[in-house]
Amino acid sequence: MSAADVEAQQIQETNGGSKFDVPEIELIIKASTIDGRRKGACLFCQEYFMDLYLLAELKTISLKVTTVDMQKPPPDFRTNFEATHPPILIDNGLAILENEKIERHIMKNIPGGYNLFVQDKEVATLIENLYVKLKLMLVKKDEAKNNALLTHLRKINDHLAARNTRFLTGDTMCCFDCELMPRLQHIRVAGKYFVDFEIPTHLTALWRYMYHMYQLDAFTQSCPADQDIINHYKLQQSLKMKKHEELETPTFTTSIPIDISE
Repeated sequence: MSAADVEAQQIQETNGGSKFDVPEIELIIKASTIDGRRKGACLFCQEYFMDLYLLAELKTISLKVTTVDMQKPPPDFRTNFEATHPPILIDNGLAILENEKIERHIMKNIPGGYNLFVQDKEVATLIENLYVKLKLMLVKKDEAKNNALLTHLRKINDHLAARNTRFLTGDTMCCFDCELMPRLQHIRVAGKYFVDFEIPTHLTALWRYMYHMYQLDAFTQSCPADQDIINHYKLQQSLKMKKHEELETPTFTTSIPIDISE
């Protein structure tokens, strides 16, 4: 284990077969800005973590996830990747450093990856710019920005209600779900903390969707702690973390405020 391996998670084949039967993929992600070890709150890191976790569950790959403290990157990380920030995917010694190239590599070169990247222009357009609306709300902190985000969430809710499927494109997860759910978690945690924004309970299809996502290891294993999500935006706003926050036990908001009928 190199100095960059601050924390690693191995997801490998069990119940028959060997990890050598499948490609070994390493994903380097940003570590927590609070303790420098646990998973950080980088949206792209979690998105690709989820993509690859799903493939590891299908036993098409063996996955190793490594966190790197970018505030104090270890020497071997600097030597190998210079100023590049995670996510970084390593496949058989080949490092893929840019988000679009990582997506393309998963889709074209990793066994099973093609099935994750479904084509659906309606869904792609639907979830586009959601993160931008969150950031505007956190910076502007006014009713207009709240309403812009609410309108966007309502459209996603209506889409889910109309399709009546468990996930965005059907009853099987795809790349769009791995993109959307981390953003919804940031909206839920950071929105509540900074501007007292809450996803309305009447968006029942959206809450049902989040409920199903909260049941999945691909999300829960990749999800950063609430404190890391909050600190992610504190750093963006140049706000200082209070000393006691470093000592807090990590919490994860995964409750659902409405009754969900399967």
